This record gives sequence, structure tokens and C-alpha cells, in this order.
Amino acid sequence: MSKPDFYKILNIAQDATQQQIRNAYKRESLKSHPDRVPADSPERPARTRKFQDINDAYYTLSDPARRREYDATRAYEEEEAEEEVPPTAGSFPWSSFGFGGDREHRDSDQFGSVFEEMLREEGLAEDRDGGSRPTGRFWALVGGASGGALGFIVGNLPGALAGAVAGNRIGAVRDAKGKSVYEVFLDLPTPDRTRLLSELAAKVFRSTMGQ
Repeated sequence: MSKPDFYKILNIAQDATQQQIRNAYKRESLKSHPDRVPADSPERPARTRKFQDINDAYYTLSDPARRREYDATRAYEEEEAEEEVPPTAGSFPWSSFGFGGDREHRDSDQFGSVFEEMLREEGLAEDRDGGSRPTGRFWALVGGASGGALGFIVGNLPGALAGAVAGNRIGAVRDAKGKSVYEVFLDLPTPDRTRLLSELAAKVFRSTMGQ
């Protein structure tokens, strides 16, 4: 059975540099993250599968040793296919790449790590006490979005403006909780997570395409 083409999944060339792999992961994972659509959306199962494939690709290609092993195995499988020799079951221990086991937990940790790095690059997080913590700007953005949405529902445009100001101030106070940025992100309501991911994805995509 042929194995997935991780280079194609990340839309990169086989000789891509590690930085290009990282940039591609940021771009593709944010574009396909399940939280960018509502929980009951019919798109969500397909997005979840694609997001897992993207994480598998990054997990393998981001580590030089795993990448060499993957490349060698693909080359061997291509030679077998050319010689029309059917591959034997279990010919390669793909579990050594970390597939299987608690995959969802690994995907979450992996995305969380890169997510926090992207937020630090945007000035929405900072290293503090051995981890990444939200900045006032992070909470200002989320608080403003939440308050603005709530205010608009209650009082249209004037309510939106008032809610945005209140949310901005409340957000600055909540920064004192000391949680990691990703923990804070997971605690947000789905609309706020979707908005934040969308804005971050747009920034990352523009940055990547501009290199």
C-alpha cells in the first residue's frame, strides 16, 4: 500500500528547506483548521481529516531523521512499483513515525506549539515564566471582538462600539490569569477562535507569499 505524499499535502517541493516546511505548515494548518467552521458544519469532518494529514506531514518532515527515513522508504516503494513487485504487508514500520497512539493529543500539542510561535511573532504573546502568555493586545483583540458582537446584538452600532470598549478593558484584566496562549485560545467561544484563526491565517499567508 502506497504511503501518503507529505510534500504534496503541504504543497511544497521535495527539496524544500526546513523553514519552507514550517511556513507551509503554518499556512495549510490554519487554512484547514476545523475551528474555522461551526461545530455542526458538514465541512468539519473533511477539515478534521485534512488537518490530521497536515499534522502527520509536518511531524514527519519537520524532523531531519524522520524525513530521511520517509524519503528513503518512498524511494524504495517507487522502485518496487516500477519492478511491479507487490509490497509485503508490514514491510515498513510506519508506527515509528508516531502514527497511532494518542494522535489527537499529539496533533493538539503540535499545533499549539506553532500557534503560540505565530502569536509571539504577531506581538499577541510573550515568553514569561517558562511559557508563552497572552499579552494585553491579545485580550484587547478577543475582548473587543466579543464585546462588539454582543453589543451589536443588543444595540446595533452604538451597542457594538460600547461593547468593544468594554471588552477591550475586560480583556486586559483577564491577561493576569497566567495561562498559556493556546490554553486561553481553547477556552474561547467558537466564534472568537474562528475569528482569531482567520485573521492569523491571513497574516501568515501574506507573510509566506511575500518571502
